[in-house]
Amino acid sequence: MDAQLDDKALENSLAESLADLGPDTKTVSEDEFVEVVGGALEAVGGTLLFKMCVQNEGEGQHVAAASIGDGGNRQFLLLTLPTGGGPLKVETTSRSSNPVAGIAAAYAGLMDAFKTAA
Repeated sequence: MDAQLDDKALENSLAESLADLGPDTKTVSEDEFVEVVGGALEAVGGTLLFKMCVQNEGEGQHVAAASIGDGGNRQFLLLTLPTGGGPLKVETTSRSSNPVAGIAAAYAGLMDAFKTAA
């Protein structure tokens, strides 16, 4: 199966699980973002790699990188939510144009190396 189709199916699956998890407030706190992302990742068996708040195109965004699967089957996701509220966007890092997307796989590799060394 085409990797892009797999990526799109994964994005759609996670987006469906997020339908009822989005915060209702106008301003989204870091704690609310973590709660939404945590619930979404729990629904699909994902692992949070890191989270941060960044400015992207003049807008504040909460950004989280996550992984699903193990070893060669591991896929990386980027979840973004405007700090001013709005829909949670989920995309695979391979399809994302967000600059943070390139960090996810490198970060996961670093964490794998730390686990092995420990």
